[in-house]
Amino acid sequence: MISKKPSESLTIMTELVLPNDTNVFGNLMGGRLMYWMDIAAALSSQKHCNAPVVTASVDNISFENPIKLGNVVHIEAKVTRAFNTSMEVHMKVWGEDLKKQHRYKSNEAYYTFVSLDDENRPQPVPSLEPETEDEKRLFEGALRRRQIRLILGGKMKPDDAKELKALFKND
Repeated sequence: MISKKPSESLTIMTELVLPNDTNVFGNLMGGRLMYWMDIAAALSSQKHCNAPVVTASVDNISFENPIKLGNVVHIEAKVTRAFNTSMEVHMKVWGEDLKKQHRYKSNEAYYTFVSLDDENRPQPVPSLEPETEDEKRLFEGALRRRQIRLILGGKMKPDDAKELKALFKND
């Protein structure tokens, strides 16, 4: 299987915040944003593995700045690491007030997707070769983030998380 570069999975999605997308405060509803983020991340991971995918996990999403009615949402998604059958996708989300010509960060998140074969069973994915310093940094941190996800999901015992232990070990 041929490895791929993160840039090959880059997906940029743009949405306009309409009245039906907002809460009583005129802010984009978090659930609507998470829905859009799931689509962008799925497209990114599908570009990486050239197969159907399903969402396996969504990391913590902390909203830094609200996105207001009439503003634009920009979601940038890119695969940061490929494991055996799963891929971690990092997303950056910005809001943009076109009238004031002001772009601002809304949030960041990591989603994990699993590639499926024709029988809807997990299948291997291409490896990832990061190129830029930022891609290498995200790639290196992905194993620790994965171990945290597995521990929180009850699929790994904390004692087995070697990458995490190395962070706290004083030699």
